[in-house]
Order: sequence, then structure tokens, then C-alpha cells
Amino acid sequence: MRLTQLQCMHKVSTPTKTSLIALGVLLGLSGCGENNNATQQDKKTAVTPAMVGDTAAKSSLAIWPDLKPAIAKDDALEAKIDALVAKMTIDQKVAQMIQPEIRDITVEDMRKYGFGSYLNGGGAYPNNDKHATPADWIALAESLYQASVDDSVDGINIPTMWGTDAVHGHNNVIGATLFPHNIGLGAANNPKLIEKIAAITAKEVMVTGIDWVFAPTVAVVRDDRWGRTYEGYSEDPQIVKAYSYAIVEGLQGSVNGDFLSDQHVISTVKHFLGDGGTENGIDQGDNIASEQDLYDIHAQGYVGGLNAGAQSVMASFNSWHGVKNHGNKYLLTDVLKDKLNFDGFVVGDWNGHGQIENCTNESCAQAVNAGLDIFMVPTAAWKPLYENTIAQVNNGEISQARIDDAVKRILRVKFRAGLFDKPSPANRPLSGKTELIGQASHREVARQAVRESLVLLKNNQGLLPLAPNAKVLVAGDAADNIGKQSGGWTITWQGTDNQNSDFPGATSIYAGIDKLVTQAGGTTTLSVAGEFEPQQKPDVAIVVFGEEPYAEGNGDIDNLEYQRGDKRDLALLQKLTAQGIPVVSVFISGRPMWVNAEFNSSDAFVAAWLPGSEGQGVADVLFTQADGKVAHDFVGKLSFSWPATPQQTQINVPLAQYNTKQAQADYQPLIPYGYGLTYQSTASDAVVLDNLSEDNLAATQTLEDLPLFERAVKSPWSMFIANASERQGLTSSVAQNSALTIRTMDRVVQEDARLVSFNGNELGTVGLISNFPRDLRAYSNSDATLSVSINATQALQKPLWLGMACEGDCRKQIDIAKQVNTQLGEWQRLSFSLACFADEPMDFAKIVMPFYLATDAAVEIRFSDVVIQAASAENTIKCN
Repeated sequence: MRLTQLQCMHKVSTPTKTSLIALGVLLGLSGCGENNNATQQDKKTAVTPAMVGDTAAKSSLAIWPDLKPAIAKDDALEAKIDALVAKMTIDQKVAQMIQPEIRDITVEDMRKYGFGSYLNGGGAYPNNDKHATPADWIALAESLYQASVDDSVDGINIPTMWGTDAVHGHNNVIGATLFPHNIGLGAANNPKLIEKIAAITAKEVMVTGIDWVFAPTVAVVRDDRWGRTYEGYSEDPQIVKAYSYAIVEGLQGSVNGDFLSDQHVISTVKHFLGDGGTENGIDQGDNIASEQDLYDIHAQGYVGGLNAGAQSVMASFNSWHGVKNHGNKYLLTDVLKDKLNFDGFVVGDWNGHGQIENCTNESCAQAVNAGLDIFMVPTAAWKPLYENTIAQVNNGEISQARIDDAVKRILRVKFRAGLFDKPSPANRPLSGKTELIGQASHREVARQAVRESLVLLKNNQGLLPLAPNAKVLVAGDAADNIGKQSGGWTITWQGTDNQNSDFPGATSIYAGIDKLVTQAGGTTTLSVAGEFEPQQKPDVAIVVFGEEPYAEGNGDIDNLEYQRGDKRDLALLQKLTAQGIPVVSVFISGRPMWVNAEFNSSDAFVAAWLPGSEGQGVADVLFTQADGKVAHDFVGKLSFSWPATPQQTQINVPLAQYNTKQAQADYQPLIPYGYGLTYQSTASDAVVLDNLSEDNLAATQTLEDLPLFERAVKSPWSMFIANASERQGLTSSVAQNSALTIRTMDRVVQEDARLVSFNGNELGTVGLISNFPRDLRAYSNSDATLSVSINATQALQKPLWLGMACEGDCRKQIDIAKQVNTQLGEWQRLSFSLACFADEPMDFAKIVMPFYLATDAAVEIRFSDVVIQAASAENTIKCN
């Protein structure tokens, strides 16, 4: 689940000048997942059971196991549920299926409508206060709960439940214990530790009155360019399966023990299904795996989680063979509910229903009919969605039986969780016990997890472990930066805009080193730039560096080279090695990356992943005790293969597939899955990481043309129109605003072009946009062009702007009216070098809008075939 830090809005308060692109309007909504233009997404031609009828579907269903329900059917409970449902009105039933966000509802809304649940997205807090106290969280939980059981308005008193993203601890709450992200926990390969982490997370969540956690993520990552790679435990589905069982049991308790007691919360296995296998690692993209691979690779976490009794499953943003999962009845109902015998509820992701073909955020019968039980509907869209869903039941578009099934599933989980019997949130056993938030014993488990997650990749001449009485220089911008070492999903959605002061009780990596070294009689110097006084030359330098925090699609990249085009961390390492100082690199990252040059400039290299709030766990392993004995050895092993080139992006394969000779021949990583040195390792155990090729292979990357709009809009882009104050996604063949009208038209084949009629009253814009920024540096570093076929019927007397835009206040546009006017009434192909758009502050690593046309002239413009071409053509316009 996600939340843009720019809260999704439909209007801006102040219109921009019509002589400029209203960039705040165009980009301010780009992360909201609104109207993702599913009607124009390109569809894969592969046939799936969901598309071809009952016989094929039944045959394919044989791939899926008949799981035995973890919780046996309780006839008495089912009778209680049936009796309650029989008393409910359609309005009350649909309200159980609506999950709004805390910033978009009031206590009175809850009293009136009786929502079945609500959530806080990443970066949402009580009173919109990032530093809200546990008491503030409890107060909000209590007020919304009391409103939900107040039957004076809605006539029924079913308790609501609060869901939150506690994905590496209770990460939205100041002072909570933050554990390593999943990729680090996978390197530890310790399910018992995972269960303990989950149980601690449940306790800290319950202190704040919250009932339900959106975890674990069980994605099995195929392409490390994906911005959510760090949310995957391993490339091996069997580790993911074991971890899913462990974390569900830790969150919920054992089905044969303290299941959903007052020490536990409801868990959610997510995201169903195949989110880790999208083409090119594009977040929310298309997975084209076979159904067998979908089960063997991507579904194993669900086998583990459902066997442990997971009570909810979250649908995924991605598609499978072009069909959005939120609307895929075959996966949600035939597979998950019927074949895997899941009797809990399916919750949507952040307006994911709005991405289904012919749906919007405000209306989507298709999702309910496919098997979605709860709409996650942040923003003000909850109200029209509620009203439209009621209308769709009344007119027969959604059956009464499907609504009753969804509500029974929701109530079943609420009864199992004891929500009808437990005290209100403020009066539960753990509520308000603020001493549990960041408790020392919890932090000690997190510190253990840090130690076990570290993977030693290089240790020349046995540099590690270090003597703690040494003179130590600690450098790098991640050394004393708790936010950076914690990554995304940390207080804010992206994990950005945090200071060390936002982490009371936490320890940076530097602080942990400083404490250990000082106690042993050594000295430390902290210098981000690696500076020191000549007379204080260090015995060793520990350089802590790595990726900046990101979450979801914001982390998507186009190849795995670290700091491409800006090798400032490499320069720091080389500066230190040139002075004869031994260098230990501690690499902070959410994925393996191509760091050959950084390997070559390091005597020792540690993959530390995203360790969370307990940075002293790093020092525990890097140094001996004062007496020279090793207190903690390295135990972490790579749960993801390490790439040999920046383009080796799909190296991840299930462990079971390594057994064939062909697979072994094809598998050529720089460092293999399962690798990790210890202090007992010998030279023969080590992969040779000296004198690796440092060629910037990104510069020679083989590029293919990147279609943006050919016959249809290509994923992950969607088409929009805008005026000076409003942007809207397109969900039909005709749309309009106060500046323009757009409709589909036939140029060569059906609806392969667009006709835009600008009325000249104000600046109008049409373009392509993505929910997340996309990395197009490979194209900007080559001789690529932005190419479009265009046709104007009358001469332009005012500028026609062709532009691109990146995240933030970042755009470049050029006037193409002159070129268009040279061939009126006929189609012409115009190609412009990407260098035309390369001026500051354009950042091709974060493109959200690769193409737009804008004008305030009264003119008709037709366009089609928008492509970023890998090489320039003879007639390419260079914009000199």
C-alpha cells in the first residue's frame, strides 16, 4: 500500500499563468494511482485461464494445491455471522467494504456510515502531525471505534478496525523499534528470529490501539531494478515460504495457541499475485509468467502464510498477462478463495481498483465481482465509490450474494480477532503501555537481526575484524544518518525528510562504532568527506555509503549501476586508498548493485542492506572485543545473486532450478546466491573481487526503442488532459475540460491516434504520465530521440509546446509550431534529440512525464506513435 506525500487532490487553489505549463497540477497528482488508464494499457497476447472458459480454467486449477484451512469451520460462528448479515441493510453491508484513510474522514463520517475499516497510509499521522505521540494514536483509534459502534445514526454497532503498514516494525510511529528491511532479514535466513520480530511488531502496534498490519510482503523478486526489491526476502521461493509462515504466526499467534489474542494483530499476506515478477522490474507492471511459474515462484509465500492462518490477503497493483489483478476473478476467487480455501477477506491496495479496465476510483463493480472484499479507497473518492457500489447492487450489476460473501468474510475475521468482545482500543491490555515502544529488549532483537543480516563479500588480508583500540575514521554520508540506514517506509512513505532527532532511542552506525571503540580505548573521527588532521592519520577508514531512501516505484531504475554519472562515493574511497589507509566499505542498499569500482577501492566490503534503527549491530560484527576475541562473526549469506554487469538484471532464479546443467551454465553472477564470508573463511573460499572491470557498461548498453503510445498507451504510462487548474486521467474514448476536447480516431487501425481540439480559451495540455518516476538515463546518455507523428489542419499562430517533465519542479519544453506548420493537413514524423530537453534541472533518472503537448491556440492537433527512439534518424532536430 502506498501514499504520495503530495496528498491526491483534484483541484489546485491558485491557477497558474496560462503562458506556462501548470506543472504543479500535472505532477502534483502523479503518484496517486488515479485512473491509470487501464482501457489503454497494452495487453499481452498470451492466453490465460481467466480468458478462455471453464474447461481450460479447470485444467489449470490442477496446478494449485487444495490447502487445508488452517482454522476449521466453526458452525456456531457461521450461524452468528449469518444472523448478523440478515439484519444488515445494503448500505450497512457496503460500508463494511469501504476502507478510507484517516486524513479523509471524520469521526462523524464514521458514526454516519460505519466503515468496516480504515487505514493510515505511509506518512499519515493523527492530526497530520509527524511527531504524534502514542497517546494521539490511541485517541484517534478510540474515537473512531466508539463512532463505529454508535448505532444512533447508522443503526448498527459493528466495530471498525484500523490497518497500518508496519513493514519493518511500527515504522510510522516516532520512537518505534525499526528492524532491517526484508532483504536483510532474508540474508539472515532465520525463521525463528523472524517470528520474534513479528511478535514484537505486533506488541508495539497494539500499544497505539491498532488492530491490523499490512504485512508480510512475500514478493519473489525476479528483476532487481524493481523499486520494491528490498521488500523481498529472497530470490528463492522456499525462503519466502518459510518466512511468510513465521511472520504470520508472529503477528497473529499460533492457530493452535494464542491466535489473535490481546498480544497479536491481524496480518495481511501481500501482494496477490506476482508483483515481484513484472517485466523489466516496473512497479505495478505486467507479469507474463506461465501459470506454473506463477505458482512455483510467486505463490509460495501465500502457501506459507495461509498455512499459518493469515486472515487477509492484499490484491496487487500488477497485471498478469495484461489483466489487472484487482479485477482478475480467476486469481482472486477461483484460485485464492476456492482452490486455496482462503476464508478470510481480500483487501485492495491504494485505489488499485481504479486501474481496472473501465473502472475509476469512484466506481468499480468489476473488482467486487472478481472477488475483492474491501476497497482501499483513500482521498475523497470513498464517498462516490460507496454510493456507486450501493447503486450497482440495487441495479443487479453486483449480486446480493457477492456482497453477502464479502461481508461474511469481513465479519468472520472480526469475530476471530475478538473485536466484538475486546475492550475498546484505549482499554486493551497493551494500549498506552508506551514503555513497549522502542523497549530495550525489542531493540536488542533488532540489533541481533542487524548482526545476522550483514554479508561479508570481501576481506583482503583478513582486515576484519578490527581491533577496537584503533584510530578509526568513519566517513560517508550514511555513517551518521539513521534515516538513510533505515530506508523507505520509515516515518514517511519514501523514508525521506527525516533527521536523526526523529529517531529517539535509535543508534546510527557511527554512534555504534564510536561507543564500542571509545570504551576500548580507541578513537573515532566522523567526517562525511573523509577529512582528518595530518597528525591524526587513521589506522583504518570505515566508509558507510549507499542508496538514498525510496519506496515502491520511486525506486525503479533502468540498470543496476550504483551512482551512475555521479561517482562521489567512489571518489571518497579512492581518496582514502590513495593515502594508504585501509578501507572497509559498509554498503547501504535495497538491492544488489553493480559496484565493481567500489569493490576495487575497498579492502573489505560489507553488504549491510537497510539495517533500521539499531546501527550498533554493525559495530558488533566489525570489531573484536577489547581482549581480541570475536564476539560476533558474520553469518549472513546472500539471498539475492550479485550482478556481474549493470545489465544483469534478471539473474534471480529459484534455487531448485540451479540443478540442471543448462541452468548452471546460464547462471553467471559476479557473486552467487548463498555466498558470504566469515572470519574462519580462507582465501580459497572467497570470490576474487580485485581488479574487476570498472568499465561504465551503462554507456554501451544495448537500447531498444521505447514505445510510449503505439496504437495504445504502453504500460506504465497513462494518458491525461489538463487545464491550468485540473488534471484528469482518461477512462473513455472522449473527454474534455475547459481548454480542450480529446477523442480517439483511426489513422491506420482502429483508435490508434488521438484528435485534440484546443479551444484557445486557456492553456490546455495532453500527455503521458506514470504513477512513479522512471529512469530514462540510458536514453539520455545516448543519441536517442523523442519522436511523434503529428498532423495539424491549420497554421499555428502561437507556440505548440512539446515537453518532458521529471519529479519535482522540473521540466523542459520546446516550441514545435514552426515544424508542424511546414506540412499542414498531412501526417509528418517529427523527431527531436533528447538533448533538446536536457538542460538543468531536468533529471532523466526521474521522468514522470515523457511526453506532453500544450498550447493556448485554437487548433486541432492529431497525434500518434509516440516513441523514444534509441538512435537518431537523418531528420532528427537537434535544437542547437
